[in-house]
Amino acid sequence: MIWIHCPQRRETRVSERRCPAVTPSLQSLSLGGVAACWIRYFPPRHLQCTKGQYRFKCPALKDGTLEKCDAVWSYQEVRRLAVLTPDEMEYFEESMARLAAIEYCEFKTCPGCRTYVEREDLTNLNVHCTICAADKKKVYEFCWQCLKQWKGPAPRSDRCGNDGCLNHDLELLKNCKTTALPQVQGVDACPSIRACPTCGQRVEHDKTGCKNIICPRCQVEFCFVCLKLTPECLKTSSYYIPCSDGVAPKQTSIPVWHRN
Repeated sequence: MIWIHCPQRRETRVSERRCPAVTPSLQSLSLGGVAACWIRYFPPRHLQCTKGQYRFKCPALKDGTLEKCDAVWSYQEVRRLAVLTPDEMEYFEESMARLAAIEYCEFKTCPGCRTYVEREDLTNLNVHCTICAADKKKVYEFCWQCLKQWKGPAPRSDRCGNDGCLNHDLELLKNCKTTALPQVQGVDACPSIRACPTCGQRVEHDKTGCKNIICPRCQVEFCFVCLKLTPECLKTSSYYIPCSDGVAPKQTSIPVWHRN
């Protein structure tokens, strides 16, 4: 489970720092200077991929403002300036590859041949493995949900015919307890677990700050209370007041991420 805090809440540690790479003219950012600044404040063991991110940004503040520097630079620059050991490089490169794959594609291991498979139809749990078909000289189908050889009619979006084939994420959404968001006016019985309305990632609110969160998977900000994307929600509300639709009920389906 991923706990998310309000995007309006500022980190105390970051707010106390100023980025020496930022000059009075913000057009003259030095990539190496920004990277050196970032590494100075955050040693290699705290690199962002340990927090589910694989893009590297300077976390310090622009001089005289409360706005993060957020200069983006390459892993090659990080690797050079941080003087990573071979073991650290192997760890970070494997982590970044895995995180990037999670963001841009959804894959699972075929139970027949143990190779990674990606679905073509995200609404169909019935998956054909071409490697197994070639090896076995016959069609091999498995269930994307329970990861067992397929039983029953196809296509299906809810389950296959195997006993115990359940979408556990969906069961959590449908049966979760309610929670309160103490700093949001009138929200004392909101479902405690939500699926991101953009990508379906399962998240929980950490009960601090405003009602809006940023999904760690697709990076889209939405309201934990009404499940609208933030710009739409704020048309009839504020960060600490529910919108006109109030609290959305427990979700009974998980959104499918239609990546661009």
